[in-house]
Amino acid sequence: MDIVKKYQVVVVGAGHAGCEAALAASRLGLETILFTISTESIAMMPCNPNIGGTSKGHLVREIDALGGEMGKNIDKTFLQSKMLNASKGPAVHSLRAQADKQAYSNAMRKTLENQEHLTIRQGEVSRLIVENGILKGVRMHSDAVYLCEACILCTGTYLRARCIYGEVSYPTGPNGFQAANDLTDSLLSLGISIMRFKTGTPARIAGNTIDYSKMEEQPGDERVIPFSFSTDPDSVQIPQESCWLTYTNEKTHEIIRANIHRSPLFSGTIKGTGPRYCPSIEDKVVRFADKSRHQLFIEPEGRYTNEMYVSGMSSSLPEDVQEAMYHTVAGLENCKIVKLAYAIEYDCIDARQLNPSLEFKDIKGLFSAGQLNGSSGYEEAAAQGLIAGINAANKIRGKQMMVLDRSEAYIGVLIDDLVTKENKEPYRMMTSRAEYRLLLRQDNADLRLRKTGFETGLVSQEEYECTLLKKQRITDELNRLEKTMVSGHDPRVCALLEKYGSTALKSGCSLADLIRRPELDYDSIADLDTERPALSSDVCEQVNISLKYEGYISRQERQVESFKRLEKKRIPEDIDYMEIKNLRLEARQKLSSFRPVSVGQASRISGVSPSDISVLIVYLHQREHQGR
Repeated sequence: MDIVKKYQVVVVGAGHAGCEAALAASRLGLETILFTISTESIAMMPCNPNIGGTSKGHLVREIDALGGEMGKNIDKTFLQSKMLNASKGPAVHSLRAQADKQAYSNAMRKTLENQEHLTIRQGEVSRLIVENGILKGVRMHSDAVYLCEACILCTGTYLRARCIYGEVSYPTGPNGFQAANDLTDSLLSLGISIMRFKTGTPARIAGNTIDYSKMEEQPGDERVIPFSFSTDPDSVQIPQESCWLTYTNEKTHEIIRANIHRSPLFSGTIKGTGPRYCPSIEDKVVRFADKSRHQLFIEPEGRYTNEMYVSGMSSSLPEDVQEAMYHTVAGLENCKIVKLAYAIEYDCIDARQLNPSLEFKDIKGLFSAGQLNGSSGYEEAAAQGLIAGINAANKIRGKQMMVLDRSEAYIGVLIDDLVTKENKEPYRMMTSRAEYRLLLRQDNADLRLRKTGFETGLVSQEEYECTLLKKQRITDELNRLEKTMVSGHDPRVCALLEKYGSTALKSGCSLADLIRRPELDYDSIADLDTERPALSSDVCEQVNISLKYEGYISRQERQVESFKRLEKKRIPEDIDYMEIKNLRLEARQKLSSFRPVSVGQASRISGVSPSDISVLIVYLHQREHQGR
């Protein structure tokens, strides 16, 4: 007899997406069960040992602002922290932290295990139970049945996974964990479109076999900025581990070119599509043949292990070639490989089958998040998991789905790109994908999204009140600076302007106007500002950015207003695009197939032109007046 149990939410997979999904659903009061192939793989980092980075740091900050866990967890377990792009404008500043992989996994597992309403279960989900387009539960490999009201698929790179290097190929998930080999057939039987993607990872080498004297040391920031807005900044000022910079060379490239025919990427053994923005070393050598060297960062995997990660040198070349090429690198001449580099192929879905809520269009109650949706990266996965967890809970509680649009968050850009555009390779978040990136900075994620997190139920009253107080202090300081005047005849003002090469004043002006000058900022005018209140560094940062980029911010805000008008114009579910005579045939076919939820989303579908959107708007207007 089958064992039948019932939960409100089932989460399949305990990677970064699954952890955030399970925590969100259970913290919102729903009885949730989290299934994992192995409890040892919870929040595992099978590839790079870091959280954040360019644009990814924005995602982590937004996850935190909405009440997610990733930012808090990396603050507890990091080895080194650095603000990337600090010499550039604030829109592209991105926090990045080296993680102690085992500590990160352990800390997240402890959080999950102590979360009320959440059960963790080791086991493989092999089939979905769907009746009349409605998700009813899941069946395990053991034939046990778990009935539920919502299920979130967060299978990562485990579906029919295959690890490959050289001529070696074996069916396994990352880090040697068991692959999930049955669920794909269930998805296909339900009419879900499946794609085959590929990713890879470099070798891990023994740190005590590296000659660091031949490398450039890469220390962390002197003053660490935490990821979480709830973390006490003083608590993260800890001793940091160094990373190291070295390079490949012509000898490295000669070995790779001589053995390129043995690479599964070029021999045809690997069929899946890999990430364009994170190519293997053999791919780099072929694509960038004019480059005589490529950067490699040697990064620690943990505080209590010698293993070092060779960032920038992922590969699927045979073992003997890996040994030879790594040994050509300065500092690695005598290195010993602990774990070989490998590529991994896996099944994922075409995310255009999802609504912006991450629920399948054709299967009610079934959600999908993370690398299963064709994305890459821990941060992208966690962001989707959080949204899917919130929306699974909202669906069960009869609440409106939470959908962040492209003007509200990088998370909105990420999900909109996944569910709207055709992605032929693993999707990676980048600052260039965000049209309104000056508004969507990592430093103001709490100001943008804390209210949403609070209203959703994942941000506490205390956390929200801290954000409201911060907002008020920013406003008060901006008002004070606008009203505080200085004279052009004041010797202190003259000396300051001369010091920074700024034009002399012909009359008085406000402190705010001084800060707006390119040569000056909030910190540089401190000596003139005798009545300046004691403010936290994050408040000072917001004040400075608000004044320095005032014109650009205002312009983007006007652009957002126009964007919002299209996003708010909803498209009825029963619309028949084939009856809209002035639409081009291609647009009718694309819109009928995709079924966008708004005019804004329709405008981003490939093959739908601006003129098609104009026709659609006119048609919707006429339809409204006809009372349809």
